[in-house]
Amino acid sequence: MARILADLPDDDIRWLDQLAQEQGKSRAAVLREAVAAYRGSTGGEGIERFFGIWRDRSDGQTS
Repeated sequence: MARILADLPDDDIRWLDQLAQEQGKSRAAVLREAVAAYRGSTGGEGIERFFGIWRDRSDGQTS
């Protein structure tokens, strides 16, 4: 597992610590779950799923 460094506003850190305490988890565990949930909500594909979306345009425009 890789380690990252991220800067977050103090208010977000306080909120995150409170949430972690309420759930009986570490801050890192809550962040891992949040990233996994976000990745799942985007299909885990990001911009790749939109690549080539306009390739069949019929308006005469090209890239």
